[in-house]
Amino acid sequence: MQCEMCGETVRGIPKLVRVEGAELQVCSKCEKYGTEVQQRRGEVKRPAVPRSPGAPAPGPVTQAGYRKRDLFDYMGGEIVEDYADQIKKARMERGFSQKDLAMQMKEKEHLLKKIENGELIPEDDVRKKLEKALGIRLVDAPAEDAEKKIQNKLAPTLGDVTIIRKVKK
Repeated sequence: MQCEMCGETVRGIPKLVRVEGAELQVCSKCEKYGTEVQQRRGEVKRPAVPRSPGAPAPGPVTQAGYRKRDLFDYMGGEIVEDYADQIKKARMERGFSQKDLAMQMKEKEHLLKKIENGELIPEDDVRKKLEKALGIRLVDAPAEDAEKKIQNKLAPTLGDVTIIRKVKK
C-alpha cells in the first residue's frame, strides 16, 4: 500500500490520520502532519500480505489501496461553465417542463432541479441523456483533441517551403 501523502510504500500498518479535514492512510513518517483517527470497522488494519498455503486466513481486509473514481475520471473533456443555463434554455425552447424532461430521461425531477440550479454537476450518464434529449453539447473537447485539430489546420512553416540548393564548386 502507498502512503496517501508522500507516495512511499507503507511498511507495517498504515496510520489513519486527519489532515486539514481529510482522512488519509499514511506512513509512519507522515503521521506527524495530522491527528490520528480511530480506524473504522471494515477498513485495512494491516497491509495485505501474501500467505503460504495452509496458513490461516487473515481477518477481513478491504481494498483501501484503490482510489474511488470521481466524476472527472469518467469524462472525456471538461463540462462547460454555464451548463445549468444551457440546459434550462434548451428545455424551455423545446417546451418541456422539468417533470416532462425527467420522465423522458427516466431520471428524478429533483435531480434535474439541482442540475439546473447549478447545485450539482451531472454525471456522465445523466449528461449524455441530457445532451440527447435536448440536442445540446455540455462538454468542451479535450485539450489534446483540440491541439490535434489545430495542428492539422496550420499553414506551412518556413521549413516546409524552403528549398535547399547545394552550391556547385
